[in-house]
Amino acid sequence: GVYIHASYHNHERFTKHKTPNIHPYLIKSISLIYKVKIMMSSPQKLSFTFLFLCSTLLTLRVAVTAEIRHRRHHHSHEAVKKLFVFGDSYVDTGNNRKSLGSSWKDPYGITFPGKPTGRFSDGRVFTDFLARSLGLKSPVAYRWRRYIPKKLKYGMNFAFGGTGVFDTPAPYPNMTTQIDFFQQLVHENLFSAYDVKTSVALVSLAGNDYAAYLARGGSVQGFQTFITQVVNQLVLDIQRIHSLGVRKTVVTALEPLGCLPRSTVTNWFQQCNSTFNQAVSFHNLLLQQGVSKLNSQTHDHQRSPFMILDLYNAFLSAFKQKWTHSGSTAFNNPLKPCCMGVNQNYSCGNVDAMGNKLYTVCQDPQSAFFWDSVHPTQAGWHAVSLALEPSLQELHST
Repeated sequence: GVYIHASYHNHERFTKHKTPNIHPYLIKSISLIYKVKIMMSSPQKLSFTFLFLCSTLLTLRVAVTAEIRHRRHHHSHEAVKKLFVFGDSYVDTGNNRKSLGSSWKDPYGITFPGKPTGRFSDGRVFTDFLARSLGLKSPVAYRWRRYIPKKLKYGMNFAFGGTGVFDTPAPYPNMTTQIDFFQQLVHENLFSAYDVKTSVALVSLAGNDYAAYLARGGSVQGFQTFITQVVNQLVLDIQRIHSLGVRKTVVTALEPLGCLPRSTVTNWFQQCNSTFNQAVSFHNLLLQQGVSKLNSQTHDHQRSPFMILDLYNAFLSAFKQKWTHSGSTAFNNPLKPCCMGVNQNYSCGNVDAMGNKLYTVCQDPQSAFFWDSVHPTQAGWHAVSLALEPSLQELHST
């Protein structure tokens, strides 16, 4: 045992000039020992001091341990400083080439900012809403990194419309190559270890791999095997992003492909294709299993470094939404796109040799969930973001 004795003079000096290195509880305890001791006999003093000190040290240990844990917890949950984006047209903000991408043609961007910006929508896409939720501006597209250096402070968007985890007919880098771009910039110290540590990565897979599989004449019998291959590669990709230092990686579940206008056009946009959606459910089940396994393998027990954003149910929830945030009736026919080709041979943005439009645009894009045959409108993405709000709140600190 240790015996602490404080004379009246030392007690006064000790309590008046508190040392910042000593826990406040210990100071109060010593003061109390002195006050009680002056009322006791010598044997009582020794016995009381020993017992009280043991109790004090035990309580102090608990208090200090709790304080250390609190400080570690507070330190590890720093505000998100950057957003890194990988994937396809659901999150691309301008990487596709102007000569090839419909996203650079009218009427894309008609709602925001009033002209095409490379986004596959009439306005903002999912990246914009997620960035806003994190308190950030949308990160600069990888293609424009040298022209808008000021925007590097928000992160970078490596997503290219039309791509997947494997190669697709789109002449753009697949997800593996996109992550290669990110890794190279980290090695070049364009982004520091601290930048990466305090960042969130958004990974989107909206189904281009499956469209490519069917376009190549892939069999229905082999579809389930191919889905497994796609999800396995996706899990490897998000694991690699984490290995580069990103604390939190969010990956989108597959949206209901059977509800996209290109799937419902055959029934005049009245009903989702249940066969396609069953395949989507299988994809999402495998993804959930893969992400759960990754989280169980992490050594950080205070957080899960991988999260799934459930686009499937967020889309379905938005379809059923009766009112918009402005109070007007929303999405009277959520399966019908706002911008359509004049017939099935044309699509949104197509023009003839004379520049005449071969498409039509609805009167109010805010009343439509889908913009074209695949992509939501800005209003659609806003509704999806509202449905995902509980999940997005978890990303406010890394």
